[in-house]
Amino acid sequence: MTLSRRTRWIFAGLLACWTAVQAQAPLPAAVNTDPLGALKIVLPEPANPALPTVMLIGDSTVRNGRDDGQNLGVEGQWGWGTPIAAYFDASKVNLVNRAIGGLSSRTYISGTHWQRTVAHLKRGDTLLIQFGHNDSSAINDNSRARGTIKGIGEESQDIVNQLTGQAETVHSYGWYLRFYIAQAKAMGVKPVIVSPVPRKRWDEAGKIGRSSGNGYAGWAAEVAKQEGVPFVDLNELVAQRYDAMGRDAVMSLFPRVTPDESVHTNWAGALLNAQIVVASLQQQKAVPAEYILAADKVKLVLPVAKPKEDDRPVVDAARVSKEAPMNAQLPSLFIVGDSTVRSGGQNGAYGWGERIAPFFDTAKINIVNHAIGGRSSRTFLTEGRWASVMAQLKAGDFVLIQFGHNDGGRIGDPASKRRASGPGIGDEVVDDPRPDGTSEQVHTFGWYMARYIADARAKGATVVVLSPIPHKDKWQQGRDFENFAQWGEQVAKAGGAQFIDLTLLVTAGYKGIGEEKVNAFFSDARTHTNEAGAVFNAARVVDGLRLLPGNPFAAYLSGAADAQR
Repeated sequence: MTLSRRTRWIFAGLLACWTAVQAQAPLPAAVNTDPLGALKIVLPEPANPALPTVMLIGDSTVRNGRDDGQNLGVEGQWGWGTPIAAYFDASKVNLVNRAIGGLSSRTYISGTHWQRTVAHLKRGDTLLIQFGHNDSSAINDNSRARGTIKGIGEESQDIVNQLTGQAETVHSYGWYLRFYIAQAKAMGVKPVIVSPVPRKRWDEAGKIGRSSGNGYAGWAAEVAKQEGVPFVDLNELVAQRYDAMGRDAVMSLFPRVTPDESVHTNWAGALLNAQIVVASLQQQKAVPAEYILAADKVKLVLPVAKPKEDDRPVVDAARVSKEAPMNAQLPSLFIVGDSTVRSGGQNGAYGWGERIAPFFDTAKINIVNHAIGGRSSRTFLTEGRWASVMAQLKAGDFVLIQFGHNDGGRIGDPASKRRASGPGIGDEVVDDPRPDGTSEQVHTFGWYMARYIADARAKGATVVVLSPIPHKDKWQQGRDFENFAQWGEQVAKAGGAQFIDLTLLVTAGYKGIGEEKVNAFFSDARTHTNEAGAVFNAARVVDGLRLLPGNPFAAYLSGAADAQR
């Protein structure tokens, strides 16, 4: 399929934009929107059940997250299953993308998504199947437990799934593909196997790496051949196109983020992949010719970045009272963080740090909340706020530290309000020039957190690092703040501090009470909790403190803490 003039213009424009910004550094943090396991997710259904349907199932390279590109427009993450709809005649066929990010050929079944998809298939439909990117994961762990046995054989492995606690028999990648094929054929549905898209990785010869032969693309091809079904070798076809385009053009097909994105394409990359799939389907006559529109009838609508639902302003420090220990003879619990820890009732928002005191016996310990809205691990240090904590800190005290909500974004970008830290835990620095001619050496998130840990421990204090509370729209469909939680845990372990995955503790609590009650916990669209939400999250912090080795806070907890257990 040759590219239309409009499509060539889109690619050229995106490439030009990328070239203009490639010298800027650092880049915004990569976003992982893949939901975990069999979580609640709303999938599309055929618009007109009377028409035949072309159904897509697969992972995030087909349909990423909520299929919204993270509200970043063309620069967000997109699967090819979204733009491909423009090439099908909606008056003659339904194009239904029921792929789900984060799933494998195994977990699409075990998560009941296949069962729900089958309900929308009927004789005469077509089923496009693309899995592989997540099948190489661990077969059994407490993170995603989504891997399959390599190859296409009949071997199996019996496990007790660490995520579900249930017994499960895990099969090979090829076994699951054959399962889909057999089920489709039994319903009179035509299955089509699509190999996984290639990663943005070059070999020593400067060519894009393939997954053919002893890999998922090769195994997909072998299963398709054995079962006598059409095969779209997207892995090889896209790799060939990448090789012809050259490195710079290929880079423009992926989101510009840090760490570098090598799997998920942006809109332009998804569009290219979709066009290759359509061309292969046409060549093989895998779908009726009348399903696909003539080139001059294809109308592409570019996704537009949406405005943020709510802002996280930098709170005026003059309006925030400075706290200090009430009784200098007692040990103190210092709380450090952003607006999700302390909001002061602004627009009805409260942070968990403002509602945690009742869980402690304040006759035995001071509660001192130094958190302030709009700050990151970087700006809490550079504004001198950490110095204020250190001036009050003494041996035997405790420090709880939670940052992450304001650490994302691009260093130097005014929209990030000069509070973004670098990704990771390394020692690399980025120079951030200021309008007055000075500059700031910006460190990584892990560097700032490690600094806090080292300073506090040098004074004889116990330090606990907490991952951020989840967003209102993220806990239902995945692991929010995965990178920040990982970095926080790593620096805590390296620096002799404790770590609480507050993100997951709150997520588990939200799941226990349900979406309706959780929605009532927020004072804005997705970030800040109200009074009830702050109390709920404070209780989860206490849950986490109880789980720490040696239970160092046991002597200081109150009867209210015991009552909420």
